[in-house]
Amino acid sequence: QVQLQESGPGLVKPSQTLFLTCTVSGESITTSDTYWSWNRQSPGKGLEYIGYIAYGGWTFYAPPLKSRTSISMDTSKNQFTLQLSSVTPEDTALYYCARQNLRHVGFPDKYDFRGQGTQVAVSS
Repeated sequence: QVQLQESGPGLVKPSQTLFLTCTVSGESITTSDTYWSWNRQSPGKGLEYIGYIAYGGWTFYAPPLKSRTSISMDTSKNQFTLQLSSVTPEDTALYYCARQNLRHVGFPDKYDFRGQGTQVAVSS
């Protein structure tokens, strides 16, 4: 069974960079044809797809957040990390990571496994 667990700060100040880590167990993040995504959900915007890092290390970022997003992986820890820069209160959301295959990428509600999510608030 693949399990994903998000970790990171619950509160970030405006203009700062948000760092979130997803720790994966039960499968290597370098397993062929796996895509490791970040997504978020908020009352105002609903579900949003942020982007993914693939098993081979290449990345995709959804256009609305592309200029502020970076996703990286640490294969020694079986983790992948989201960096979202210049945050504003509009980035307040539940952030969750997910394991996807090629049919799922781009869709925040399609995945094989997902973490429970971590609530992030952006406020001074």
